[in-house]
Amino acid sequence: MKKSMILLSAVLIAFSACKKEDKNVTTTPTTTQMGKDPATAEVVSVDRFSSTAGMLMVRDANNGLPGPNVAINYDQAPFITKGLGPSGQMVEYYNFDVQSTTPAPIYVLFKEGSTTPVDGQLNIINVIPGDAGYNDFWQVVKVAVPADYVANLVTSYSEIVEKGYATSTTDMLVNCPVVPKGSTANKKLGGGANQLTMGWYKGKVVHYFSFEEKKLMGSTVPVSPIYVTFNINPNMMGGGPASGFVSEMGNMQTHNVVATIPSDASYSPLWLVNVYDNMDFANVGNLSQAQMANILATGVANVNCPIVSIQ
Repeated sequence: MKKSMILLSAVLIAFSACKKEDKNVTTTPTTTQMGKDPATAEVVSVDRFSSTAGMLMVRDANNGLPGPNVAINYDQAPFITKGLGPSGQMVEYYNFDVQSTTPAPIYVLFKEGSTTPVDGQLNIINVIPGDAGYNDFWQVVKVAVPADYVANLVTSYSEIVEKGYATSTTDMLVNCPVVPKGSTANKKLGGGANQLTMGWYKGKVVHYFSFEEKKLMGSTVPVSPIYVTFNINPNMMGGGPASGFVSEMGNMQTHNVVATIPSDASYSPLWLVNVYDNMDFANVGNLSQAQMANILATGVANVNCPIVSIQ
């Protein structure tokens, strides 16, 4: 089990049948409880770019964003950005759009008296992109199940409620964007790739990434500042995000500056966006220079952009 997120592999576990004996009758199994097999279960359809799910990234006839339930390659524009760290380091971060500071609950099942999650049980969520209350950031809720519980017997929040299982909310926050099956994000701070994890959503399988570059705690998602500039300033026609970030001639290096990196105590992948005048682009190469630029707008949005590379 990793520190900030519990990654559970899906297996099918059969519960041993009870047997009743009679001296003249051969014993036979009675009812056997079996968990649902994630490998054969229906997979939920996910659309991060619908008008109900997206904020900055909403699909239209011209922007080329992937269609509903189409796998997303986060290692290509506009889903990855080259920016700068507080000291001018080159950083890369994925773009997962605007998110709230109010996390959604993710339910992790523990057998009564155990300190480790039920082996083979997938985590359970009750919202996906487009649903009211969805967030890429989740607050871990522990669910106490009986000692004889069979993995993946419960696959929805409604079943947790129906069975009357006790829940307790922790202060652990995890960054796990829900994406279509087959989506990829091959950059990860420290090396490796971000493998998709399976979970349950209303009895169907859901897939999500898990970004663990920094352990997050609390009842609300912390934020950290980022300073960005656009090709057309937001106060002009066609300006702001739709015009794209200013980048250096001949490459994709922006002068978007993050105030913190994962080794900093105050780092958060949820960035509070401040916009500076694009006339200052050439003069901005680190945090102090960004702060001295002509700031056009502060706190315009909170965006989920986990840092995946620092040079």
